[in-house]
Amino acid sequence: MKVCVIGAGIVGCSTAYQLARMGHEVHLVDEAAGPGLGTSNANGAQLSYSYVEPLASPHTLGGLPGMLLSRGSPLRFRPRLDWRQWYWGFQFLKACTAKQVESGTRTLLQLSQLSRDTLMRWMESEDWSFDYKINGKLVLCPTRDCLKRQEAQIKFQSQFGCHQKILGVRECVEKEPSLQSYSGKFAGGVWTAEERVADPYKLCQELLRSLERMGANVSFNARVNDFVTSGERLDTVRTSKGDLRSDAFVPATGVTAPAHASKLGIYLPVYPIKGYSITLPIKGGRQAPKASVTDLSLKTVFAPLAQNLRVATMAEIGGHDLSIPGDRIKQMVASVESVFPGLCDLSSTRPWAGLRPATPTSVPIVGRSRFKNLFLNVGHGALGLTLAAGSAVAISQEISS
Repeated sequence: MKVCVIGAGIVGCSTAYQLARMGHEVHLVDEAAGPGLGTSNANGAQLSYSYVEPLASPHTLGGLPGMLLSRGSPLRFRPRLDWRQWYWGFQFLKACTAKQVESGTRTLLQLSQLSRDTLMRWMESEDWSFDYKINGKLVLCPTRDCLKRQEAQIKFQSQFGCHQKILGVRECVEKEPSLQSYSGKFAGGVWTAEERVADPYKLCQELLRSLERMGANVSFNARVNDFVTSGERLDTVRTSKGDLRSDAFVPATGVTAPAHASKLGIYLPVYPIKGYSITLPIKGGRQAPKASVTDLSLKTVFAPLAQNLRVATMAEIGGHDLSIPGDRIKQMVASVESVFPGLCDLSSTRPWAGLRPATPTSVPIVGRSRFKNLFLNVGHGALGLTLAAGSAVAISQEISS
């Protein structure tokens, strides 16, 4: 079949690559100048295959008033005159139930495990370099109550093949010696040995090179303007570089997907959650953290990437603004100095902001639409890198069925 994939972030590039591997004639299209320049560019860099609990939960609901009222809170809500924001927020609140958390976690774990196995299979046949490393993940809990909540979650996840364990403070420091000076700031942690890191932008570049080698068609700087339908089928996608016709179409366009879908009379419950990252070079002679570290008190991710430290945090629900306030950068820098004092060269901070395309339940929309040849692969939120390969397989199976 001839398949047009719209969007060249990590989800779109992965989808196009899987389709090409299956022998389809692929055309990858993006409005940016190259692959991975949007939300996939500098995100948290964690392949978090076991740590996928939805953001909407009873615990999140209980903590919302304090988080929203605190000036330094990692979660901010900026109200806008936008019905989509308010309706998404209402759906999010409805999803803050134990039943939804269990259902969402089960679905996300199945997709993440498929992603893990798929990416490893891809890597066996490709000579890719994207700072991939199986280095384990340590989630630090600030209190005993927090540790107990995590213990209940990993007990639930264990029935789906997740291997995680609770560690005391001393055991955490043994796993990650660079936390020695921070040992008084947490009550324990969750260790997952099989978690990994990878640079999403570099992986997009590698996927593109493989696609071009396999003969795929690639168009950048091609903005999607409109769609032409014929009965129950999508006939044409009109772009700034001309009309595109295919047997099947796969939008993987992140936060712009709802606007595109609305032109086809489709509502997608996807709204941007803004996050920030900084990438800091590790000083010469200093030992980088071996594991990824997530601090639940700071709501911050620390991922070692080669000789750099990727630091990601924040969740701001406030539209499509991509500005980077100075106070957010200062918060992240302060977090680095608190957890890993003296580790990084703070004069070479590379700041970034991205919009995570989130559904209220944190479960992405992967499957057929009401048009027979339009297949959706959107709404991966903060788990795009983790779920991209599995989503590519799932949508490819739908197309081929």
